[in-house]
Amino acid sequence: MNGTAVRNEFAKMRHLHLGLFSSLGSPDFDRATQDSWNTLIGGTASGITLAAPLLLAAIASRQVDIEHQGNGWLMSATSGITPGGLCRAKFLALGLLVAGATVVTSGLLAGAGLLLGITAPFPAGRWIGFTAALLAVNLVLIALHTLIAARVENQLVGIGIGLLGTILALFGTAVPAWISHLTPWGYYALATASGYVDGVLVAVTPAYLSIAALCVIAGVAFLLLTRQFDRKEA
Repeated sequence: MNGTAVRNEFAKMRHLHLGLFSSLGSPDFDRATQDSWNTLIGGTASGITLAAPLLLAAIASRQVDIEHQGNGWLMSATSGITPGGLCRAKFLALGLLVAGATVVTSGLLAGAGLLLGITAPFPAGRWIGFTAALLAVNLVLIALHTLIAARVENQLVGIGIGLLGTILALFGTAVPAWISHLTPWGYYALATASGYVDGVLVAVTPAYLSIAALCVIAGVAFLLLTRQFDRKEA
């Protein structure tokens, strides 16, 4: 097998952002420079962008659908828990689960980089910021899908929106930043801590202010809408 051909295939995979291990397994992968951590961060961001939108939609849908199927809204109301309060409780429970999964996944991938022999200094601050930004976007989407699942009894709607979100998240990595700001899924592209500049993968700073603004807007909207659920029930 021609070694040049193999290198070309790895180069194509990196160009197409096809993931973490395609880059880590490349013969050109340099474990002694910060490029190695940039590659790991970029691969992690690509994997989460691909998997998280639909997975979060499915988790929220599953958690809320039991209330539709088992008349849980009425049962909770008789116990003094309003529909909005139940939505907030579900968000808190799911948020803790998602937060734990995000932090553990990030830690495991950082550990994998060390096990794979990366000798460049670990960019702790950048990695923590990257993880926090991803977590913030994940929590916003959990809140969104909790509301959708509560309002729309047909859970295929929420799943379909999650699938559309996957497409929007992937496109967010290839469009100008202002377009990524237009949907919550686009913020995955703004959360990454590495990116391509003139064809070279370099360290970048996540859009912390934009992500913080998204969290504030989403938090206020979530509280207002869940309180509206309570008023309708009353």
